[in-house]
Amino acid sequence: MLGYTCLMAKKILLIDDDEKLIALLAKYLSQFDLEILSALRPSEGLRVLQEQKPSLVVLDLMLPEQNGFEVCKEIRKRGNTPVIMLTARGDVADRVVGLELGADDYMPKPFEPRELLARIQSVLRRSESPAPASKEVLSLSGLELDPNKREAKLDGRVLDLTTMEYDILYFFATHAGVALSRDQIMDHLRGIDWEAYNRSIDVLISRLRQKLRDDPKRPRFFKTVWGTGYQFIG
Repeated sequence: MLGYTCLMAKKILLIDDDEKLIALLAKYLSQFDLEILSALRPSEGLRVLQEQKPSLVVLDLMLPEQNGFEVCKEIRKRGNTPVIMLTARGDVADRVVGLELGADDYMPKPFEPRELLARIQSVLRRSESPAPASKEVLSLSGLELDPNKREAKLDGRVLDLTTMEYDILYFFATHAGVALSRDQIMDHLRGIDWEAYNRSIDVLISRLRQKLRDDPKRPRFFKTVWGTGYQFIG
């Protein structure tokens, strides 16, 4: 494992079997108040995740031992640490699967280190964004959203949401009754290179519906507005 330390830095864990790329990224990113941890194998990466509690994980898709999708599943079982996935194939299907598994962003290889830095900073801002000024808990049809804790409860049960899932759910809840287009949702999630793949939004809504136990045929929270997008009806 490589470690590059900065005072009061956010810890970023790179899981990638390309030693040269890790060295390059570590040298570049450490200039921006980021402490870079790294692992060449998934087993090592998961150990570092457990011990060091990084603020964000940059995860390659093609890895020895197990692929990035499987590693992302393991990370999600252990908590909601934001994940940026790297893929050399640039396949839309890979990106959608990554989002389904809880990744917060994705980047196709090759890329410029400064672009990765921008993505890291954007995801960190979203995951650590301050609560709205009102700080009031939203309560809608059994769903409670606490902006202070960034916590969601359904019928008293805490929901296991990723950073992106919480952001989308809170965005909809604060625009209840308004039909929101996919473009409006993507614009809200600024900083992510969606490349106009509207299916990514559909995947996220589908994942939220599952966690909210929301039947699309008899919706309690999310109503599909054909030709437009979605409406929060809670």
